[in-house]
Amino acid sequence: MIRLAVLADLHANLAATLAVHADLQRRGIGEIWVLGDLVGKGPRPREVVEWTQAYASRVIQGNWDARVAGATHRPQDLWPRSLLTPGQLSYLGGLPYGIEEQFGGAWWRFVHASSRGLFHRLYPHSSLGDQLEAFAPNPQFGLKEHADALVYADMHEALLLDVEGRPLINCGSVGNPLDSTLPCYLILEFAEQGPSYSTTYVRLTYDRQEEIAAAEASGMPFVREYVAELLTGAHQKRRTRTGEF
Repeated sequence: MIRLAVLADLHANLAATLAVHADLQRRGIGEIWVLGDLVGKGPRPREVVEWTQAYASRVIQGNWDARVAGATHRPQDLWPRSLLTPGQLSYLGGLPYGIEEQFGGAWWRFVHASSRGLFHRLYPHSSLGDQLEAFAPNPQFGLKEHADALVYADMHEALLLDVEGRPLINCGSVGNPLDSTLPCYLILEFAEQGPSYSTTYVRLTYDRQEEIAAAEASGMPFVREYVAELLTGAHQKRRTRTGEF
């Protein structure tokens, strides 16, 4: 049996990331794939990038990774950028767009947001045409195969759909879940012979108060919105306020 853990949207939440790491160690899973958004939103981008570089087997780029690495210059991009080393920024900016691998004779595609671009979202209520397009090749991003299955992130909500016989799977969020207040990650298991696979979602508790304390002491922008998301699991709009980030 081939077994791998799929993580995403860590969002500089070190406490949640370390809790997931401890759970993976208990389960004996060493193959860790991270589907982007290591940074942004949370208070400890440097530490989460260090963890990812140390433990992840495969990593792809998320939209926040691209923003913080230099794609945009919002207050929420500039603050984590100031904490990262030049090497870490280069690492985030150079991450690949996606992964395509065969398991059991089927092509599995892993991307952050969708197959159309880092800033294009794929929702459960997206049209059937949009969902089917997610499985099509897109050579400009190195996506060359007609995918039989798609695993993605970005929405911060765990999801498993069947799209005309093709699994469409969202792995949920470790550091900023918006369908719960509990970190979520995905375990994929593939039979060494044959096309069968299984999916397991894992949710776990973590030291949320330690993460909140780190955020409040950090000087990060939009700390109130970040803490509210950790406490409620509901997305908070971030708007620059007069006199502050």
